[in-house]
Amino acid sequence: MTVALILSGGSGVRLGSDIPKQYIKVNDRPVISYCIERLSCHKEIQAIQIVAAQGWQGQIRGWLEKYDIHRKFRGFSLPGENRQLSIYHALEAIREYADDSDVILIHDAARPLLSEEMITDCVKAMEGHDGVMPVLPMKDTVYRSVDGKTVSALLERTEIYAGQAPEAFRLGLYYQANRRLFPDKIRGINGSTEPAIMAGMNIAMIPGDEGNIKITTPSDLERFRRLIAAE
Repeated sequence: MTVALILSGGSGVRLGSDIPKQYIKVNDRPVISYCIERLSCHKEIQAIQIVAAQGWQGQIRGWLEKYDIHRKFRGFSLPGENRQLSIYHALEAIREYADDSDVILIHDAARPLLSEEMITDCVKAMEGHDGVMPVLPMKDTVYRSVDGKTVSALLERTEIYAGQAPEAFRLGLYYQANRRLFPDKIRGINGSTEPAIMAGMNIAMIPGDEGNIKITTPSDLERFRRLIAAE
């Protein structure tokens, strides 16, 4: 079984909106609904778990009635102190109905342009691996700075990649990788794949998707509006 975990617990403060970015409406539907629909319609996804603040769960249930086409939704999990603790809360809930050998596919609600091909590629690449991460090569020259003011070193661009969501992991191994980071290290995790790498899990990289944008700033939101309008 493959379980899709949608992270929708963020506040989206960088966007400067009155509501979290994933709930802003574009083309008369909330941003989160786009990935709900895509994941619900994909044949490789058997269940959907959503991390969301309690105050938003009622509205999300209403959207699920419309956009969870195949009714794959299994439950909500509450957000944690940071993104990784939110994931951990969801992993505990998912383990109540999924096996440790199953696959967990982690996606951000603020990435509404998830393609069917990307979901397929992530699930397929899990064969022979503990996890999968879509990546994009760096196009610009990359530098390191210790103080944030002056250049400390030039990095090898061909060895550096930008990670994307969704990221896929074997549920049991990934759950244990996160447990090892308690009580304090898990609070310093920024990316979903970090605990897997720290635990020595075998993570495959697959080509990412330039169009799989994450809505973080007002310009990202405007770009998404234009793309939807063009469709």
